[in-house]
Amino acid sequence: MMRKVETPPALYRTSGQRFADWTWTKYAKLPDATNGYAVTRDLRIPMRDDVELVADLFEPAGPASGTILVTSPYGWNLYGAAMTGGMFACRGYRVVLVRCRGTFGSGGTFEPFMREVEDAADIVAWLREQPWFDGRFATHGYSYLGFTQWALLMEPPPELVTAVIACAPHNLGAFAHPGGAFLLSTMFEWSFVTTKQEKPILPRMAAVLSARRRIRKALAALPLADAAAEVMGGQAPWYREWISRDPGDPWWQRADLTEALNRVRVPVLLQGGWQDVFLHQTLAAYARLAARGVDTGLTMGPWTHAQGGAAGTRVLLPDALAWFDEHLAGSGGRRSEPVKVFVSGPDQSWRDLPAWPPATAEQILHPRSGGLLAAQPADPGATAEFTYDPADPTPTYGGAFATQVSPGVTAGYTDDSALASRSDVLAFTSDPLTTELEILGSPVVELGHRCDNPFADLFVRLSNVDIQGRSRNVSDGFVRLDPSTPPGVVRVELDPVAHRFATGNRIRLIIAGGSHPRWERNLGTGDDPATATKMRSSHRTIDLAVSRVVVPVTPPPWT
Repeated sequence: MMRKVETPPALYRTSGQRFADWTWTKYAKLPDATNGYAVTRDLRIPMRDDVELVADLFEPAGPASGTILVTSPYGWNLYGAAMTGGMFACRGYRVVLVRCRGTFGSGGTFEPFMREVEDAADIVAWLREQPWFDGRFATHGYSYLGFTQWALLMEPPPELVTAVIACAPHNLGAFAHPGGAFLLSTMFEWSFVTTKQEKPILPRMAAVLSARRRIRKALAALPLADAAAEVMGGQAPWYREWISRDPGDPWWQRADLTEALNRVRVPVLLQGGWQDVFLHQTLAAYARLAARGVDTGLTMGPWTHAQGGAAGTRVLLPDALAWFDEHLAGSGGRRSEPVKVFVSGPDQSWRDLPAWPPATAEQILHPRSGGLLAAQPADPGATAEFTYDPADPTPTYGGAFATQVSPGVTAGYTDDSALASRSDVLAFTSDPLTTELEILGSPVVELGHRCDNPFADLFVRLSNVDIQGRSRNVSDGFVRLDPSTPPGVVRVELDPVAHRFATGNRIRLIIAGGSHPRWERNLGTGDDPATATKMRSSHRTIDLAVSRVVVPVTPPPWT
């Protein structure tokens, strides 16, 4: 039984809070606020190990339409509290903002992603005992705040009626190793920035900005674990664990919440971005929930992880509010279709769909000699070659990952024209399209791949080359190979995509031996990448006659 703790007095929102709420209302184009609210700060939530978490309660003036629970390791400044708490509280919802263990005044030690299942259950046990709790609640949150929702859904409480999970993982180990290699810059930068997050804003900004060159140097240095420790100064002990553990190591099991996808029964709205680092796990969650018949909504926008929390809020916050109005308050109408996706390209627009992916037809393209991508297969015996040197790794140009502070590294859609001119990259470009071509789904690239080194990576990309000759990334794929990889054709599934190629544009296929620092480089030795320093290059031969690109296309008209 949870022990009783004294409740601090409620305070009505300040003029600063009102201004922050008004700002978010205008920025996100939300409906007008309907009421004021009071805030009770620093509620104490007892955990089973005698640690106490800290929470703030946003109580609307007048009857509440329901309770929304949000659990975060990032704390809340004035505008963060308005976005996660105030915007719902001033529209009739009671909101509980909980700070994760070991962050912003909550007791215990912060162990990212490892303690959230037990803590989520204890938060709900505390919630049940509160005099204002009416027996029903929903959850909401973006990124890590979505992971804490999956943690709660490992043992879904009967009081939970719905969840809105935005741009979030449910399996840390798999997320940290997409394609089998460590997601280097994302995991490094998140760890570094998190160690600075409780500093005042100006010292925090100064600490992050002043470290940019050191971070870039550390991402390029070997061994990786020691280079990271030097920059982080021992403040992120979890990072050495992350970079030292293989994806199949049982250590990751505490942060694998995949089973929650089989246990959730309440309606769930999943929100993501085509260039978000959690793209694959968002769509995997949708596929599993939809297959089980769970009432599942999906909204996919064009943004990166950072953009989704900024410009993307103009879509995501009204979307979440409408979902809560329907499923928590019972006052809103249903979505016109379960799935809403942004289709990039000419006449870029939002599209409502009954499911993802929609029905499509396969279109086959073949890389050919002379750097051409065409409908006709290459001649038998035709090959193309390149050499990957880990001492000068192929650099990252855009893509669906997260970057915050690394200079010269850009996530999302970007001009990747320079990739095609590198000697360690193969590029195959189609003739100008005579009609528009729309791709909805996951392209697949099949490569007849031979290598003089069994320890190798393959990075594959489709890009859109416009009529001015500028190339922009559309969809990426990556796979790590080792001596157990069967010889012959390597199949690489690329990122899911919703994109239309314009008439006159060209499709480009990029093949390389890596993308650094998005992924750790393959040193070519099979040694532990966290501690190794020796490197060995790899020479690749692509059998063009058995290689092809399979794209899922939709016929016009597009609506």
